[in-house]
Amino acid sequence: MPYIEALVPTIVVALVFWFAIRAVSNVDRTERAAEAEVEEQIKLAAQAKDNESPKADN
Repeated sequence: MPYIEALVPTIVVALVFWFAIRAVSNVDRTERAAEAEVEEQIKLAAQAKDNESPKADN
């Protein structure tokens, strides 16, 4: 029984650490996906703007 009492705090701290790192990783993954989507929208908007503007004939 004393072995279990000695290991429980370590296991609990390890689980809390694992959940925290997992949460940070998920947030980072979501943020990167959102940033990529915004960059793609900006790129498409810039292309649409270039297509709308009349080009000078030389």
